[in-house]
Amino acid sequence: MKVLRRIFSRVFLFSLGIFIQLLWLFFVVFKISEYYLPIAFALNFISLIAVLYIVYRPGNPLIKMAWIVPILVFPLFGGIIFMISGGKTPKKKLAKALAKSQGVISSALPAPRDPDETGCVLCEKEKYIRGQCHYLSAYGFPEYENTAAEYFDNGRDGWLRMLEDLKAAKRFIFLEYFIIKPGIMWDAILAVLKEKAAAGVEIRMIYDDVGSIGSLPRKYAAQMEALGIRCEAFNPYRPVYSVVMNHRDHRKILVIDGHVAYTGGINFADEYIGENRHLGEWKDNALRMEGEGVRSMTLMFLHMWNAIRPTDTSEAVGTYMPRAEDVAHISCDGVIQPYGDSPVDSEPVAENVYLNIINQAVDYVYIFSPYVIIDTETNHALCLAAKRGVDVRLVVPAVPDKKIIYHLTRSYFPELIDNGVKIYTFTPGFVHAKCFVADDRLAVVGTINTDYRSLYLHFENACLFVDHPVVAEVKTDFEKTFPMCEPVVLKQRRFGLLYSAYLSILRLFAPLL
Repeated sequence: MKVLRRIFSRVFLFSLGIFIQLLWLFFVVFKISEYYLPIAFALNFISLIAVLYIVYRPGNPLIKMAWIVPILVFPLFGGIIFMISGGKTPKKKLAKALAKSQGVISSALPAPRDPDETGCVLCEKEKYIRGQCHYLSAYGFPEYENTAAEYFDNGRDGWLRMLEDLKAAKRFIFLEYFIIKPGIMWDAILAVLKEKAAAGVEIRMIYDDVGSIGSLPRKYAAQMEALGIRCEAFNPYRPVYSVVMNHRDHRKILVIDGHVAYTGGINFADEYIGENRHLGEWKDNALRMEGEGVRSMTLMFLHMWNAIRPTDTSEAVGTYMPRAEDVAHISCDGVIQPYGDSPVDSEPVAENVYLNIINQAVDYVYIFSPYVIIDTETNHALCLAAKRGVDVRLVVPAVPDKKIIYHLTRSYFPELIDNGVKIYTFTPGFVHAKCFVADDRLAVVGTINTDYRSLYLHFENACLFVDHPVVAEVKTDFEKTFPMCEPVVLKQRRFGLLYSAYLSILRLFAPLL
């Protein structure tokens, strides 16, 4: 029965459809080129044009190389494959919808502030910190003061706190998650959502169709609608070969009544709360925010929602913003800056925030990341920071969830270690947290991995903290985690000839994996 369920599952049937399309394309190309020299010449010419286009267009050089090599190796159909998929940005329809939605929510964004103006908390900060905040503000993600936050160093505690806040909801609940899987965690949340929907609380929900494809039925959104929960599946998975399917909504956003919000690494599945231990102990985190800073979390959700399902006017958006009576009592030191990243623009916001932290660190940079598939710029920044005397530490899983990605991550170890970066493997199991903390001043908590998918292909979100109490909480999490890890030492990371060749091939195609 288990085998039959897998054979007739959505992911198997749809992937089979894509595989058949690719086989048919290759067959047609070879068949016609066998008999018609002009056609073979035309196909080679298309591949040449594709390579020239890749070289000319702006973008990451490693991503370009990952396309150029297979096109040159298989010129008959390499160019055709690129024209079908590789040259595409996310669906033009979605890009236009997001631009239109941005116009709807823009009136609810606070006016940009001059970091040097009198009374601005940032004017007292060092220039490099002001610059980091100014960078995010320039891309529509303002900084907020007097926003309290609580950091949970495991998913279970964050989930239990979520349930308390969900039960207290009075006006609305917004959810946007990559993975939803029925089980102890999601069933408890859904029970509260049903109760709140019946009581008249407005509930909107977005889940990623690919992220949840193995756990939710095709018409799950319709099931939620029947319960009074407005629901949309992001970029539904279809059996059509297209790299557009690579662009996923990897964000984790929960907003309650406009003044409480959650993000972090956890999705809604039992492994995130320690109930499913197939990878050993699951190291993750959650973040709770309360106060004016929830405004940006709410706007990120509404931006996506109104792109997928236009619902709100600019005036309606204003009704979901934090109300004065709900946030007036909140007082907290430091600055909080929620932000997002999108593949529909040409600005790698998430990567640039990480690079700024690494390049400007003085004493230390600690990083949690399940996947380390980095470009030359990030690799160089980490090595250079270590050579400057910065204590650079990277915590990765000891137990892999994806074998190829695990091997790719290991391929970066030799150069990083040779240059002084300290790498630790979390021996109890799998690390899914995505955190940076530096110099007791800055921290980032969110959904953004250090890999090409997160940095270039996915919709992501995170929160930057500056001199906020959360910075110390994140550092404490690292300090408690290091003793649970095994340092990777020189003798452990030397690879044999065949394995090195295998890793080199993986590195070449890493941007496409």
